Amino acid sequence: MPGRMNWRRLLAFAVLLQASVIVAFGQTTERKISIQKIDPPNWWVQMPAPMLLVRGEGLSGAKFSLSDPGLRIAKTVVSDNGHWAQLWLTKTATRPETVTIRAVRGGESAEAKYSFGARKPASAGFAGFSSADVMYLIMTDRFADGDLKNDGLHAQDAATSAAAEEERAKPRGWHGGDYRGIEQHLDYLQQLGVTTVWVTPPYENLGAESYHGYHATDMYRVDPHWGSMEDLQALAAALHKREMKLVLDDVPNHVGPLNPWVTDEPTPSWFHGTVEHHIAGETNFEALIDPHTPERDRVGTLDGWFVDSLPDMDTDDAAVARYLRQNEVWWIEKTGADGLRIDTFPYVGREFWHEYMAEIHALYPRLTEVGEVSNADPVINSSFADGVTRAGVDTGLYTPFDYPAYWAAQDTFVKGAPMKHLAEVLGQDTLYPHPDRLVPFLDNHDQKRIAEQVTDASLRRVAFAYLMTSRGTPQLYAGDEIAMKGGDDPDNRRDFPGGFPGDAQNAFTQAGRTKEQQAEFEWVAGLAKLRREHGALECGGEQVLAANADWLVTLRDMGHQRAEGCEPKGANQSGRVIVALHRGSGAAALDVPTKQTWAESCRVPRPLSGDGLVSASGDGIHLSLSGNDVLIAECQ
Repeated sequence: MPGRMNWRRLLAFAVLLQASVIVAFGQTTERKISIQKIDPPNWWVQMPAPMLLVRGEGLSGAKFSLSDPGLRIAKTVVSDNGHWAQLWLTKTATRPETVTIRAVRGGESAEAKYSFGARKPASAGFAGFSSADVMYLIMTDRFADGDLKNDGLHAQDAATSAAAEEERAKPRGWHGGDYRGIEQHLDYLQQLGVTTVWVTPPYENLGAESYHGYHATDMYRVDPHWGSMEDLQALAAALHKREMKLVLDDVPNHVGPLNPWVTDEPTPSWFHGTVEHHIAGETNFEALIDPHTPERDRVGTLDGWFVDSLPDMDTDDAAVARYLRQNEVWWIEKTGADGLRIDTFPYVGREFWHEYMAEIHALYPRLTEVGEVSNADPVINSSFADGVTRAGVDTGLYTPFDYPAYWAAQDTFVKGAPMKHLAEVLGQDTLYPHPDRLVPFLDNHDQKRIAEQVTDASLRRVAFAYLMTSRGTPQLYAGDEIAMKGGDDPDNRRDFPGGFPGDAQNAFTQAGRTKEQQAEFEWVAGLAKLRREHGALECGGEQVLAANADWLVTLRDMGHQRAEGCEPKGANQSGRVIVALHRGSGAAALDVPTKQTWAESCRVPRPLSGDGLVSASGDGIHLSLSGNDVLIAECQ
């Protein structure tokens, strides 16, 4: 989700600016016809028939045609002010070609070239992520500056210039991170054990504090602060060459307050309301899944402007829905992305998601998505998962993030709740058709950093072991692995040390890390290595063997409830793995009965990780661990 800033001041400025532009358009509408922009900028063969949104002047009363007679326009809709025209084609091109789009009004005409290309082969990406992966969230602007010429407020300053340094000093300013910077540090990510990289939204984000990417001003342009489309494509190709994956952040719910649509909507129903007259956004997910709730209690969530300032897309409008569906298809096809992270998922109606996911999955059968459903209740969270219809039509979403597990981890590791609380969340997995798809995490760019809240390094080791050995796809936030600290937004979005000119420290290298940072890195990397080497930790089912105030003991088993579609990467693709987590100030022992469990008749050799003691008899396992300790062992 986006950060906060003085939106009302920016909105007032945007209204004045766009009003002057509209006056200028109005003075020339009857004198000149032009085509200035077409969304999407290009399309492909073997795709759904596109709806082309044309931006120009003097389009009222124009007749449109394409130079290829096989490409016919089924419907044309022109805005009252003549600035926008929807061209609904009957089909896409049957072969790669460049055509001319022509608009004629009276004795005037305007033309634009438009290309239809061949689609990428399946080998170019589109692979999808699964529980065999480790996902790593990168806020592009805050990770690493690889292009030292596109910094500063307007992406036009050198990284070492006074203007760029002044901007970087602002907590909510543009700091200079870009796609080249990410690509330059893929060795580091592989050393950590990352297999999937999630980058924040790529859209152009004009605005003094829009570094995060969630305030789109052009949904078909890469923001120049992060580089070019070629830079993003190069990052995707570099990841794929290493058999890694790219996840793009997707934001269909809203755009930024400086988007040109705000004062010049393509249709009267492009947004829910206007700057002057709109509903303030609410967060009432309970109403969305309650069949007895009146529409009155849902409208603020579905139609309200997020943080009362971000224009809410009217996804019930057919043109808006078509625009957003093909927008995401365009980004996927252009980059070869393997998956999507979808922002503010419940704030958009289920019917829209049903069609949206159906189209994406028809074109990219392996691609997977994770949606942001920020709620602690598993009943609410699971209601938005693929295959769930108890709250309405199936959204088709591959998985939501595991926010219930996040809040349980907060209660357990930050507030001292019993370790059993973690098992209680796992006990709600029957609410999900595919709990193995969930994406658990300890923090992200919207939450306080785990190292900020849990200052005891030994307790963080337990928390990371819980994250990296539980079912689902673990998600790390860039910097977690070096114990980066940070409180509320924007403090939780500090620059990665070593990614920017003039940094006093380079944490991308072992020599540049402090002792604490290196210990954290080795622990997280070691857990990722264990996952990679043991298929049970990647794809196996999970059973809770013991849970109480200070202990959580689980078994991951490839022979039971193996995750669907999960292909383990390591050599050991069978077997069972025991994970014992102990939280406490001193040593403790625990006897775990194993009769009539997946661990029955278990023999335990030396542990894979941890210095604790473990032994197994015919009917049980004996554990002896230190305070805040972890033991991981094969069960043979």
